[in-house]
Amino acid sequence: MNIFRWWRGILFAFFLLALIRVFLPLPFSNEIIIFSIYVMGCSFLLGKVGFISFGQPAYLATGAYATAFYLFYFGTNPYIGILIGIAAGIIMSLIVGPLFVRLRSDYFALVNLALAVIIFYMMQKVLAPITQGDNGLWFLTNMKSTPILDITKPKEFYLFAFLVGLAVWAFYKYLNDTLYGACCLASKINEDKVNFLGYSNFRIRLMAFVIANTTTALAGSLYAIYLGFVSPEMTSAHRAADPVVVTILGGVGTLYGPLVGSVAFTGMKDLISNLIGNWELFIGFLLVFIMLAGEKGIWGSLEPRLKKVFSGKRA
Repeated sequence: MNIFRWWRGILFAFFLLALIRVFLPLPFSNEIIIFSIYVMGCSFLLGKVGFISFGQPAYLATGAYATAFYLFYFGTNPYIGILIGIAAGIIMSLIVGPLFVRLRSDYFALVNLALAVIIFYMMQKVLAPITQGDNGLWFLTNMKSTPILDITKPKEFYLFAFLVGLAVWAFYKYLNDTLYGACCLASKINEDKVNFLGYSNFRIRLMAFVIANTTTALAGSLYAIYLGFVSPEMTSAHRAADPVVVTILGGVGTLYGPLVGSVAFTGMKDLISNLIGNWELFIGFLLVFIMLAGEKGIWGSLEPRLKKVFSGKRA
């Protein structure tokens, strides 16, 4: 029974996500799952550690290009490509993390944005003989079919991404309930008390940085497999604010905020862009309204009301 209680929120959320697939096109469902995994790392950094990062496209591109390099130049198995993308995310985070996590507030945000610009320039210009520059790397036909779930096919890729998303949410749910999750929140609120208790703020933040950006690199690998193509555009600076916007839209630091925010953001982008060209203007007005209404985001505002409804039914 306790296990069911632990899982039921996640299972219910992904049940609703599966319903989206029934009523909406497959590309929309795939984009929501991958984008929500992308946002999850940003939400964890901002909500649990207090790091606002405009450099998430750099880590997204790290996972995507590592997967792409393997599939374009070396191998044909997309599962191995995903593992290589995850490993690249861990390595990148361990290289820059010890420097970045020493910074706070605006400095952390700006140095990550600078990293995204550097990665964009390297993929577009410096490494153009390898990355093909703006033309990108096309490897869709290089991938071979895989057993059990053939993730080279969009429908089976959706099922794979769905299971990966479920595992990611279960991991973060577990993380939130552990002592380490409490230490992350304590490090955000009061650094001095964390030091007094004998914990290292630096180690707490570094681990959070690695976990969050490895999640982002995983999303990049999934994008690469799904599209069969990567280009420097995915790490462009004008897309740097997207994960932060969706984090605020869904609810900062909440478990289901990235899912809700991704559905709202992707839905508005697809629907409103058919009506007006500058659809970002509508997102901007919505964010202003949410911040003025209580700074909790869509899920942060709905969660207390839903708890009251379900607690009333149990009573």
